[in-house]
Amino acid sequence: MSLDRLIKKIDEKGNPSVVGLDVDFGKLPGFLQNEAIMRYDETLRAAARAVLMFNKALIDALCDIIPAVKLQCAYYELLGHEGMKTFAETITYAKKKGLFVICDGKRNDIGSTMEAYAAAHLGSVTVGTKTLKPFGADALTVNGYLGTDGIVPLLDICNKYDKGIFVLVKTSNPSSGELQDMNIEGTTVFGIMGVMCEKWGERTKFKHGYSAVGAVVGATYPEQLSKLREELPGTFFLVPGYGAQGGSAEDVAGAFRKGKGAIINSSREIIYAYQNEDGSEKDYAAAARRAAIRMKNKLHRVIS
Repeated sequence: MSLDRLIKKIDEKGNPSVVGLDVDFGKLPGFLQNEAIMRYDETLRAAARAVLMFNKALIDALCDIIPAVKLQCAYYELLGHEGMKTFAETITYAKKKGLFVICDGKRNDIGSTMEAYAAAHLGSVTVGTKTLKPFGADALTVNGYLGTDGIVPLLDICNKYDKGIFVLVKTSNPSSGELQDMNIEGTTVFGIMGVMCEKWGERTKFKHGYSAVGAVVGATYPEQLSKLREELPGTFFLVPGYGAQGGSAEDVAGAFRKGKGAIINSSREIIYAYQNEDGSEKDYAAAARRAAIRMKNKLHRVIS
C-alpha cells in the first residue's frame, strides 16, 4: 500500500523527513518575483509561475536526500485556478523525481461529496472513454470529525489505487487542546480518534506493519505523541510542528518505534532557509538543501 511505499523511500534515503512546500509568493526571493511580474504583469499567473519555479528548484536540490514533499492546498488555492495548476504541476514534477507526495487538504465530508474529494486528490475521473487523474497525490490529510461516513470512501480509494490518508488526531496548533484534550469517560478526544484510525486501518491492505490510515500528531505535544505511539502500533504518524512552530528533534523522538513509524514535516525552516543565511538569495535551493541535511542529522541522533 501507499504508506508501505513511503516507508520504503524513508529507508532508502535514511531520512524520515518530509518538506512542506507551503509557498507564499510574498516570501519568495525578490528576483523570482520580479522576473515573473515582468513576464506576466501583476497577475495571479505571475505569482503561480514564480511559485512553480521555486518548487521545481527545491525539488531538484532535495530529491536525493528526502523521501517526500507535502503541499498545503491553501497556498495554491490562494492563487485561484493558476495556483491549482501550479499545485498539479508540482505534484507531477515531484513524482517524476521519485518523491512521495502528500496533499495537505484536511478534507472531510460524507457520501458523494467525500467520494469526489477522494477521486480528485487520490483517484481518477472518467471522461468519455478515458480515465484521468486530476491531481494524483499519494496521500491526503483528512479531518475525521464526521466519523466513519467521511472515511469509508477514502478507504475504498486507498485499496483501489494504492493510496494513503493521514487523519487529524492531535494537531500542533496552540488551541488544539480546547477540543482534542477533552475527556470522555476517561479517554481524551484525540485518544478516541487515534483508536478509530487503528480500526479504520484494519480495512486496508498493508505489508510493513502500518495501515494506509495514518495519523497527524504534532511535535509540539511530545508527551501525547509518545503516548499515542504506544497506543497505536499499526498507525503511521505524520508529525507537523517541527522547526518554525517550535518542535525539536528531541520532541519527535517518541513518534518512532525501533526507528520507524513516523515522518517529520518541516516547511518554513527549510524552504525559506536562504533568509537566515548571508549568501545571495539566488542560492535559495542550496540553502534549503543545507537545512534539510541539518534536520536529517538531528533526527538521526535522537532516533538511533
